[in-house]
Amino acid sequence: MSSIQRLVDYLRSARLEVKNVNWPTRRETVRFTILVIAVSALVAAYLGALDLVFIRVIEWLAV
Repeated sequence: MSSIQRLVDYLRSARLEVKNVNWPTRRETVRFTILVIAVSALVAAYLGALDLVFIRVIEWLAV
């Protein structure tokens, strides 16, 4: 089997798989996007607070 034929077979298979994908609705996509942004912001705030605490502790110990 030539490499061109294998590529064509692969592309056909990929196209069939994409048709079988259960794509999320627009509403689900928006909800999950908002959820990801919110969780990312919470994690960033938590890590920022920890960083601030560690900086203060190191400054206190260095004095």
